Amino acid sequence: MFKNAYIPYGGYYSTPFCKWQGTLSNENSVELGANTSKRWFESKGFDPKIIDYLYLGITIGQKSFFYGASWAAHMMGATDIPGQTIMHACATSTASIYNASLAVETGNLDTAYCLLVDRTSNGPHTIWPNPKGPGGEVIAENWNMDNINCDPSTGLGMLRTAENVAKENGFTRQEADELTLRRFEQYQDALAEDRAFQKRYMFPIELKVSRKESRLIEEDEGITKTSKEGLEKLRTVMEEGIHTFGSQTHPADGNVGILVTTKDHAARLSKDATIPIQVISYGYARTKKAFMPAAPGPAAKMAIEKAGLKISDIVTIKNHNPFIANDLFLAKDLGIDAKSFNNFGSSLVFGHPQGPTLGRLFIEAVEETVMKGGGYALVTGCAAGDSAAALVVKVG
Repeated sequence: MFKNAYIPYGGYYSTPFCKWQGTLSNENSVELGANTSKRWFESKGFDPKIIDYLYLGITIGQKSFFYGASWAAHMMGATDIPGQTIMHACATSTASIYNASLAVETGNLDTAYCLLVDRTSNGPHTIWPNPKGPGGEVIAENWNMDNINCDPSTGLGMLRTAENVAKENGFTRQEADELTLRRFEQYQDALAEDRAFQKRYMFPIELKVSRKESRLIEEDEGITKTSKEGLEKLRTVMEEGIHTFGSQTHPADGNVGILVTTKDHAARLSKDATIPIQVISYGYARTKKAFMPAAPGPAAKMAIEKAGLKISDIVTIKNHNPFIANDLFLAKDLGIDAKSFNNFGSSLVFGHPQGPTLGRLFIEAVEETVMKGGGYALVTGCAAGDSAAALVVKVG
């Protein structure tokens, strides 16, 4: 349980997420993230040199990302600070916030910055020499598609893990479609009143069109309109399964930035010092092989238990849902109403850039909790290898 790690209210942003092979498909995610963060710091009136250390969360390699955090810090204007690169598949954001909080908690540093970036578009292809292969053929891997389609521990793809969880728990196609429609309706709430909720935290991307021209990307791109009738018309991807292309997420591109610091610094940097945001606890889990969507439940239970709380103490819950089975299982495992969480949006709808995904969910959880007058928020989500991570924060 943490006591000394805080996040300034408003000391974070998420860009819009853009569907893969779209507007951001040719942008280096490290460069884009660093440049966006630099603009965000300027907009807040913060000097990037307040940062002692940078955690770069990324899962899809980009040109020159060997230099990782030090390169990103240089581009941001925090030219003299070190850092490290963190990769924990889809739980990269929670891993980054946890490591930053741990460093602040122990007094090893005062202010850390989590820069969470990814571009799933045009994912790299790695080629290894294989001189002993037939004719010297190379060994090749598509970073994105090959790893979605095959966990080397099991030989099975991620969709198969979702269908395994659905089958074992008796989830039906009707339940899947009903909850998917609810998730789309919740996202529409974030667009109400000229996107009032999203404007609480969303920071636009500045994209250079030419040497003299730039354009701002201010809203999510690639959202698929959803209706009861439309979902019913879709075929399941696996013949015996419950998931259609409507009830699973889509890859995306984007970035997130989050400051983690001491209580005093958080108050100084906050847009409202009367709303402290304290990191409380971290939970993790690995479930049985090829049952990935079942992992966030036990990770959440660990985080809640470490915080000395009960599920009834949590006022806001956000769960990463690459498949609707993730939400169906979490609701069953925690004994809660599946339609009661993931308000204002979830990765099922706005997309999944991997590294920043849980970072955006974390930020949305904070803002929703502020709107509710404060309390405890839980953010959880699965990661590759049937694992998961969760965070509990206290807001206000």
